[in-house]
Amino acid sequence: MALRKVMSGAFRQIKKINGSRLLSDAVPQEEPQTQNLEKTMNQVMLLGRVGAEPQKRGSAEHPVVLFSLATHTNYKYDSGETVQRTDWHKVCVFRPALRETIYNYMKKGQRVLVKGKLYYGEIKDEEGKPRPTTSIIAEEIVMFQS
Repeated sequence: MALRKVMSGAFRQIKKINGSRLLSDAVPQEEPQTQNLEKTMNQVMLLGRVGAEPQKRGSAEHPVVLFSLATHTNYKYDSGETVQRTDWHKVCVFRPALRETIYNYMKKGQRVLVKGKLYYGEIKDEEGKPRPTTSIIAEEIVMFQS
């Protein structure tokens, strides 16, 4: 027996899903002052190899460790030829304990699994023109040993 809440204006109605009864209490409820925010998801998982030794960047107040991660996609053409395409990802680590672990123990060529979220930003090149960037903000990283 499941119940479903329906908010309609300043009145609350509760409808019994598996039945014909409709329970309605027309007691005015205060409207919340906040907007209705819908849930969204920004999640990415990458399994690949580290392209270079991790680097410390940022400032003392906002430190970050960066590393590149290579992932591959294999294609096979009708002719039988197989081609491998490599995509490079910039991974940013802000979480303090994870940041230090990655900086101290991760090595170039190591296989890693990164779970995080996509971040789209903008940097200015030498001429001052804005250039779009895409990064992965790491939330979890699993390092595999060879």
